[in-house]
Amino acid sequence: MTDTTVTEISEQHLVAHIRQATTKANRNNVTRTQAYLAFYLEHQEVHWALLAHLVSRNGGWNMTDLKGEWLPLIMDAQAIEPFFWFLERSNWLIFHDAYPQLLLYAEMKRTGTDLTKLLAPLGVSVFMQSYWQEFLATKDSARLTHALIVNEQQYIEQRVVQKPFTLNRIFSSFAFVAQSALSMNQVLIPYKAHSTDRRLSLIGLHVHHFPDIRNRIQIGKTLYQQLFGDSFRFEKMASYCSRIPHTGSRADYWPHLFTPHHTPSTKEDAYQLRLDGHELLEGSPKIYSPRLQDAWADYGHDPADGVDWFRDEKWHKVVNEPASLPSIDSDSYVRSLQWIEYGVKLVSAIM
Repeated sequence: MTDTTVTEISEQHLVAHIRQATTKANRNNVTRTQAYLAFYLEHQEVHWALLAHLVSRNGGWNMTDLKGEWLPLIMDAQAIEPFFWFLERSNWLIFHDAYPQLLLYAEMKRTGTDLTKLLAPLGVSVFMQSYWQEFLATKDSARLTHALIVNEQQYIEQRVVQKPFTLNRIFSSFAFVAQSALSMNQVLIPYKAHSTDRRLSLIGLHVHHFPDIRNRIQIGKTLYQQLFGDSFRFEKMASYCSRIPHTGSRADYWPHLFTPHHTPSTKEDAYQLRLDGHELLEGSPKIYSPRLQDAWADYGHDPADGVDWFRDEKWHKVVNEPASLPSIDSDSYVRSLQWIEYGVKLVSAIM
């Protein structure tokens, strides 16, 4: 057997091993989120992995919201399942595409070998090859992160976002319009601003115009800046990720307002307001936010279809474009929660 043949067989085994490891870790939102963090802790030069961990946490919170306190009051029961499919499919696809890249990098780092030619057999767009080669040489974490943001948003563009089912059943639905109008969709990064604080602070942004790919890319870049742009705050954010396991419940970051334990209401009247700024009104129960394992069973996915998205060199320029969307903090998030409550009370009363 020639050396070339031995090399080809070992490369095939590596590709098969990476695919197997990806499938195992891609079981549900919690396993994905944990896998991103575990990788980052071993390879902290790959900033995107920590960003993906935090975005995946938010994906889990959005999934459990569908079975939580508020959304079932303003969504038809038959609309909840399609929304979960949309969130879960996007979360699954991004991991399916990105995690093999991370594992391949770990092998390249271990062996000191450029294995970027194996990106294609792993189904990764040709767009990413030059960025990984560049990263091996320069360790430019920001540039690699921006390239991965562009690539992963493109990866779900043709496979989820532009699917007729998504356009007709998700983005055109009353529930989607209502959530946007009520600013119910945020991406949040929790952190303990000061060691004596009893509660976590938040930074993040509102998510609007999700069907617009350029806006999604701007969101990713802005979150990256929020996460890594301030070294003191970054340490606090990274500490949160390591200290607090992801369960999918919003009680993971604000247990003073949210609870994973469901107490069925015995009242027949409309939803009663509970929030008073950062506190609950006296005597009010906490807002139900279930754990993922209590809200959703593991979901079986069809294989990732589609062709390589990369057709236009302009997307290389997009990698270099700056982004700075408006931020939100704990106070503005609380105001959003109160508007959501008012909206839920009004809409549920009408429905």
